[in-house]
Amino acid sequence: MTSRTRRGAVGLAAALAAAAAVLVSAPAYGGPAADAGWSAAPAPGGGSRPSAGGRAYFYLEGRPGSVLEDTVAVANPGDRPRTVELRGADAYNTHAGAFAVRETGRSTGVGAWVALASTKVKVPPRTRAEVPFTVTVPPDAVPGDHPGAVVVTGGGRESGVRIHLRVTGPTLSALSVEDVSVAATGSGAEIHYALVNRGNAALSPRIAVRADGLFGGEVLQRGARALPVELLPGQRVRLTEKWPGAPWLDSVRVTLTATAAGGAHGSATASYTAFPWAAAGFLLLGGGLAAAAAGGTYVRRRRRRASRASGAEQAGAGARDGDGAGADDGGHEAGCERTLADTGSGAAR
Repeated sequence: MTSRTRRGAVGLAAALAAAAAVLVSAPAYGGPAADAGWSAAPAPGGGSRPSAGGRAYFYLEGRPGSVLEDTVAVANPGDRPRTVELRGADAYNTHAGAFAVRETGRSTGVGAWVALASTKVKVPPRTRAEVPFTVTVPPDAVPGDHPGAVVVTGGGRESGVRIHLRVTGPTLSALSVEDVSVAATGSGAEIHYALVNRGNAALSPRIAVRADGLFGGEVLQRGARALPVELLPGQRVRLTEKWPGAPWLDSVRVTLTATAAGGAHGSATASYTAFPWAAAGFLLLGGGLAAAAAGGTYVRRRRRRASRASGAEQAGAGARDGDGAGADDGGHEAGCERTLADTGSGAAR
């Protein structure tokens, strides 16, 4: 089945007029059923890619200025009526692969392009209500993928059915890797990074990781593998790679390479120095002990040198004292002899 496309304001008015009444089908569940709430999903058939086995989301495709149609089904398996409200909303994909509604208070994308046949529906017990809606693609819409959703609220809970809208025209697949960093953990390290879709087509990225060490060449090599995320145009997600067994003493350069269909490619690197505090403390302690030992050796050597110098000075002083005493004694004896000579006592003999 091909996509039903209508153009212009006349086509939109006709589509809304045809969808003005909410269709309530015959009971979808036979026999009594417990009050299990309600569920929302694309109605069987319709859209650009209908499936006999049911559709997980709406897929619509058309040129700028076109009007696309589809139908959302709200099933009530319970035993009492349910009243739900419906609205269009912008959406995005989470890093876990699920989509989430972008609650900005005002739709600027697909949410503003959605027009529902009814925004409030009362669904009888054990029946299914089908609510037609249209998506009017603006004439100046950018080609590529545009995310949106039909959001259903009721009974204290909310559920969204994703709209995958592709506006036909030239597409660009572009991907970048940003903000790469590596942090040590108790069991190794973690590599943190961001992927950004810089093009206008949804991407299913793959990531490859490589790390080169300072001492031993390549220390990590992981081939490209698919990530559990669909990256929508303009979307940015933060992801983490676990690295058990990372080097505990090395300087490495980590390179992340992301690829996707359509030739999308991006790469980025980060440096990581592994230097555990235990090793640092050991080195500091060893350096302190070595310094203390060297200081002790220096002091002992200074003391020995000072002791030898003091002994030498004392020996020199003793030698000088002996030479002076001999000279004085000799002078004294000569003086005595002269005295005797002067008295003449020596001449009498």
